Amino acid sequence: MNTPRASLKHKVYRFLDLAEPYDLASKCFDFFLLGLIFLNLIAVALETVDSLFEQYWIWFRGFEIFSVVVFTIEYLLRVWSCTIKQAYRHPFWGRLRFIFTPLALIDLLAILPFYLPLLSPQFRVGRALRLLRLFRVLKLNRYTDSLKILGRVLRLKREELILSLFVLSILLAIASSLIYFAEHQAQPEAFSSIPEAMWWGTITLTTVGYGDVYPVTLLGRILGGSLAILGIGLFALPAGILASGFSEELQARKAKKRRNQTQVCPYCGKVINND
Repeated sequence: MNTPRASLKHKVYRFLDLAEPYDLASKCFDFFLLGLIFLNLIAVALETVDSLFEQYWIWFRGFEIFSVVVFTIEYLLRVWSCTIKQAYRHPFWGRLRFIFTPLALIDLLAILPFYLPLLSPQFRVGRALRLLRLFRVLKLNRYTDSLKILGRVLRLKREELILSLFVLSILLAIASSLIYFAEHQAQPEAFSSIPEAMWWGTITLTTVGYGDVYPVTLLGRILGGSLAILGIGLFALPAGILASGFSEELQARKAKKRRNQTQVCPYCGKVINND
């Protein structure tokens, strides 16, 4: 039965999740939330500047309350309207299942740091709790395709990435063991054990080289130089895998757009079926 309430719920669901390209109101709402998320990230960063926070704390507080109100209304509307989907049809268990979906959990984490101190004074841990608002950046996944593309690329190339990380882990273990036996006697504090030597192995493989731990023996320096050169090539593997994945994903998206483009006959004005 198509009751006014069911019709309103359907409109809310389509407004939040199934906006058509021509739905200007929904697009404006998405852009508004995108801007609000970015402004929240800026506010979290500026709050760490003591002079700014002490002088404009009331503005920071007001903006935080406004943001939480908007995100809370959005979250409640999503929970209320989710029963439109067949998977969440049950009014209680369906909503409970929806609440524990990844995107719904992200929406909850975006507002939870504000409400925790209100629920119990023991949660008042100052700025450490306010920094949890950085979880709001994860809401970008709902409003932009960039993070969705990254997720698809990671799923597409997960086997290659896991293999390359496995090879790097083996190399790290071997390098840490060798440098331990080469440098332990000369630097017992810096290379006190193989796990301690893994710090040196990590910064050498990544070619960062902080300089806080470095070999002093001839054998250790030869090993360090060889490992640094080897690390340049090995750490380029994950970057190359991700680059090829992005290229394949973008090519697939372009091909899909071309297939979905509607072609109109210039003579009769009828839609040409690409199939």
